[in-house]
Amino acid sequence: MADNARAKRLADLIREVVAKKLQRGIKDPRLGTHVTITDTRVTGDLREATVFYTVYGDDEDRAAAAAGLESAKGVLRSAVGAAAGVKFTPSLTFVADALPDNAKAIEDLLDKARMSDEKVREVSAGAEFAGGADPYRKPEADDDDNDETDGDASA
Repeated sequence: MADNARAKRLADLIREVVAKKLQRGIKDPRLGTHVTITDTRVTGDLREATVFYTVYGDDEDRAAAAAGLESAKGVLRSAVGAAAGVKFTPSLTFVADALPDNAKAIEDLLDKARMSDEKVREVSAGAEFAGGADPYRKPEADDDDNDETDGDASA
């Protein structure tokens, strides 16, 4: 079993090789400049690699890119094997990265929160405090009240 540092180095190498090969070596029009390799993970035994990618475009472009990556899997694995120089070239699995979808969902939630905060600001613009501007009793007022009650009790 390989150590984690070796798996990390191999994952980084796979990410670079696949990205360069997609940019320069693959002539598939489905891939083009729309595909970006975001991350790569390699199992501890260095036998399998998962390559995460994003696609700029709509659902049709994503489906075409997924089909293009599956068809180019053998060429990409050969390029990785030539560059890595390991005994066993890891098999490649391509997974669409959910990062852009998650980022979009977070942005939508932040926009909702901003609109909600703005509504609260508008509603509270002319509002006054429920107990007056200063609802707390002052210590001086308490001392005056106690002096008057003490004087009545001694008389």
